[in-house]
Amino acid sequence: MTTVRGGAGARSALAVPGEIPGRPAGATRPGGRTRDPARKQRILDAAAELMAVQGFHAVSMEQIGEAVGITASAIYRHYDAKTAMLAAMFDRAIDGLLAESARLAADVHSDPAVGLGRLVDAQIGFVVGERDVAQVYFRELAHLPEVDRRTLRRKQRLHVEEWTHLLTEWRPELDDTTARTVVHCAIGAIQSTLNHGSGLADPHLRAVLRESALAVLLSAGTHTGTSPTR
Repeated sequence: MTTVRGGAGARSALAVPGEIPGRPAGATRPGGRTRDPARKQRILDAAAELMAVQGFHAVSMEQIGEAVGITASAIYRHYDAKTAMLAAMFDRAIDGLLAESARLAADVHSDPAVGLGRLVDAQIGFVVGERDVAQVYFRELAHLPEVDRRTLRRKQRLHVEEWTHLLTEWRPELDDTTARTVVHCAIGAIQSTLNHGSGLADPHLRAVLRESALAVLLSAGTHTGTSPTR
């Protein structure tokens, strides 16, 4: 706890308003106040965990604050509404995926098959490794404010285009429209695990999803224009 010197001796500084007594103190700020630099992320993590189970509307600021160990009023210093939490949560998710896809697509010396494998691994890492955030990401998009939803959609399209670029390098026989559809199918195969509990241990689940996504990328689109026999 920060100590303030006065004429009558030392006294303890007042706790930050909204901080629940007994919580570990964060870094000292000018003026003697403390702030936990990781609090914003802890708020998002708690919100994702609660919303993944209960849904966006059912979760209150009070519940999120209780899960983090702060009051609801303290949350408003970081996020002015639950929709602001969604926007921050979704931006973090898509920005991480987009940065990886852009980096791999820009590497002209890399093997496109290796790059696609890494994109598949990154997508699986998000869906399996951050399942709560992924579930909220794919279920609660409609609750984003319109401006944030448009921004997210634009980033999602860019992400898909980076996949498509690598796929057409690997499989030049595919036109862009077919390749883009194949990419959506591969990503959809990975995301499908969000709709049910597989019962598989994480390493096995990751392996199954990787095999499935790569099979789609390798084979889908080959028989375009033909009809299945009955």
